[in-house]
Amino acid sequence: MRRTLSLVLCLGLFSSLATAGTHGILEGTVKDRRTGERLPGATVVIVGLQMGASTDSAGHFKISNVRAGRYEVRCTLVGYRSTVIRNVAVNPDLRTSILVELESSDVQLSEITVFQEKPVLQKDVTSTTYQVPGEELLALPIDRVPELLRFKPGITAEGNVRGGRSTELVYLVDGLPVQDALGGGIGVTLPMTSVGGLTLTTGGFEAQYGNALSGVVNIVTRTGTDRHSFFAQVENDNACGLGINQSNRTTQFELSAAGPIALEKAYYAASLHGYVSGTRWWQDFRYFFEAPNDRLYSGFAKVNIRFTPLMQLELQGLYSGHNWRDYEFNWRYDLSGLPPERQTSNRLAAILSHTLSQSFFYTASISRYELRSEIGDGSKSDVSGAEPYQYDFELRYIVDGKRAWWSRSRQQSYTAKFDGTVQAAANHLFRFGAEATVYELTADMVKYEPRKTFFGKPLVGEPPLDFSSNYTYRPWSGSLYAQSKIDLLKEGLLFNLGLRYDIMNPTARRPQIESVPVNDSSYVFNVMGFVPASVKQQVSPRIGVSMPFSEKIFFYINLGWYFQFPLFDYLYRGLDRVSLARGISAITGNPDLNPERSQMWEFGLKYTFPLDVLGSITYFRKETRNLVDTKTFIAGDSKAAGNYGFAEFVNTPYALASGVEIVLSRDRGTWLTGEISYTFMKAEASSGSSYDGYYTAQFGIPPSTREYPLSWDQRHTVKALLTVTAPTRTTLTTAFEYHTGRPYTYYPTSTGYDKIVGGAFSQNNARMPAYTNIDIKLAQVFTFGASADTRLTLYLDSRNLLNAKSVRWVDSNGVIGGELGDPSGYFTGRRTNLGLRCEF
Repeated sequence: MRRTLSLVLCLGLFSSLATAGTHGILEGTVKDRRTGERLPGATVVIVGLQMGASTDSAGHFKISNVRAGRYEVRCTLVGYRSTVIRNVAVNPDLRTSILVELESSDVQLSEITVFQEKPVLQKDVTSTTYQVPGEELLALPIDRVPELLRFKPGITAEGNVRGGRSTELVYLVDGLPVQDALGGGIGVTLPMTSVGGLTLTTGGFEAQYGNALSGVVNIVTRTGTDRHSFFAQVENDNACGLGINQSNRTTQFELSAAGPIALEKAYYAASLHGYVSGTRWWQDFRYFFEAPNDRLYSGFAKVNIRFTPLMQLELQGLYSGHNWRDYEFNWRYDLSGLPPERQTSNRLAAILSHTLSQSFFYTASISRYELRSEIGDGSKSDVSGAEPYQYDFELRYIVDGKRAWWSRSRQQSYTAKFDGTVQAAANHLFRFGAEATVYELTADMVKYEPRKTFFGKPLVGEPPLDFSSNYTYRPWSGSLYAQSKIDLLKEGLLFNLGLRYDIMNPTARRPQIESVPVNDSSYVFNVMGFVPASVKQQVSPRIGVSMPFSEKIFFYINLGWYFQFPLFDYLYRGLDRVSLARGISAITGNPDLNPERSQMWEFGLKYTFPLDVLGSITYFRKETRNLVDTKTFIAGDSKAAGNYGFAEFVNTPYALASGVEIVLSRDRGTWLTGEISYTFMKAEASSGSSYDGYYTAQFGIPPSTREYPLSWDQRHTVKALLTVTAPTRTTLTTAFEYHTGRPYTYYPTSTGYDKIVGGAFSQNNARMPAYTNIDIKLAQVFTFGASADTRLTLYLDSRNLLNAKSVRWVDSNGVIGGELGDPSGYFTGRRTNLGLRCEF
């Protein structure tokens, strides 16, 4: 452990890693309100941060290294009334410009308060980027931060961004990754009140962001201010008495607090979230287990220590724990046979932010992140593949037995980062950085799965497939980047140029395997030796250009090369000597997998309509190569190969996604805000998942030799997220989604074992019905006290308001829910939560 920490710290000292945007720049001009004359010598201070600047001879000021968030800005000058601008939004990686107009006065008068509105058009952005303030999340019909993504253009409900796989999206919390490096996706759960804001980039992300092919979600956490604030919320989905069939028996709560520990010296912020549920399937679960069947708890806390107004240290801790049981309809008479699952994650981080001058500031950080996952109780010696499940007479339902699955995994990562920003000239902003991360990965799994036909019928009497694996590895990765923003003309042509270099050492050896035929349909595989896996490197240039044609029309274009290292489980699974010698692992890792690479470009046009409505149209195209799939080393039908066949992860598929996004948005207004979007998109590839080659070979089907529509290929999608605010402090947020049917493979069978005569296999050759959904959140705010500091909010959150029976999946015969009529063939019906929130 000491050697690991020492290596990380040394790499952090000798290199500098980009802390993905948590800070921005606040700048502006101070003028005389009556004459328009620029005012030098005015003092501009960000209230609560003790950060400020004075205007120069041209009345201009700049405050660098401001943490993203919303602030009050106070401007003072002798002979003028003090002015406070509220709701000034500082966004990560961007400049926020404000105009302050002071009113002259010969006597001391009360200060003037001005409410700052968000600019309709952000002109220093050269990609598709969405900024969401933390307070807006509470108004949406969502429970967790990732659910926000499905409301944005080009993203499916499953999290596929612009035609990519769901694992191609990277999540960052305060610039530090919180990924599941073994299985993919986000590895933590954040309380909603801990989020100060987030940035979602779905195309053309800058060089400081790496290890992502499709998009980046950068979450900036909330920071305490000079005033204490407290928050409490509770909600339940059965409080409305709408019937047991429209309830998951879910209750959740959230508590948070923030404020000063010592004014101008130290501040705190903390949040706690709890969620317990019987799940959609509680009526079946109740015969086997006591409710709840799904428990999730998460907490976040941080302390900011300000040594000086220009230097501060942030210490933070994050924890989440999740215990649950999966539900499968064909196990409904033996749910106790499905193993329980648990996942815990935690992260400790220290972030130092220091402004050396108005022209240079930096952010340095170190962190330790851990994710543990468990499947099943007891020990792995209790699991055996020799005990098959007991099916009913028609081989439809499992009536006895236990799923042979036991797993323990632990992943730790130690990261050191340093990010520097230099104002090289008045029109040139330069960023640079590097990264160093060391991983400690341990996975131990025993898993046997019965052989099945393509149609899901069990092959009784056939030996099960063995997916067991056990490994421990310590890979490391690092990167360097440089990014320049050059504004050639004031409020004009902007160049955004970046270059990123990444390196990853799997620190593993690849087995040399020799196949020896046993008969015409099976092989024995012998390990002849091991070859060290090569170090993987990638250079990724990024180019973005933006230019306004007028005050209302704005154009941008970007071109970039992106990469993502394969999930570590694809590299290491089944590579231990014992498994290889016995030939028992059905799928074997490949530590020599290359990074997945994509080339993506987009161009967009934005236009400002009356009433502060912003319209945009964007065309994008993304080509991806080196995607991970499996290649099966067997002859013919694997059902005849016994335990001697195996599949290895390889780089083979090619994917192409392209489309058009049209968006109308209104971010500021007194009664109506939100956005409406339409997306046309095509997503095709020669492989839909990392296991396609294995499963098609298992069923005796040759792998695809052509590109076909992927399962998330939503050709036409319409979304609307609108908020109506009434003078009575009543708000109604409505989320509408519609998309045409997604593809599935129509390959009919009458027996579940044999295809219908004349039926040819072609992947995703048919489409399901269209999908429609409406969610709403209705809230009424009550205020108390002379200054209305105490607010009580009563809200109603209804998902699938119209109780639409939208199709989720069909079987190869095109039957919704398959031959069992599985209710999971439809998305969840209407669920209505009633909640109460108190803020003071």
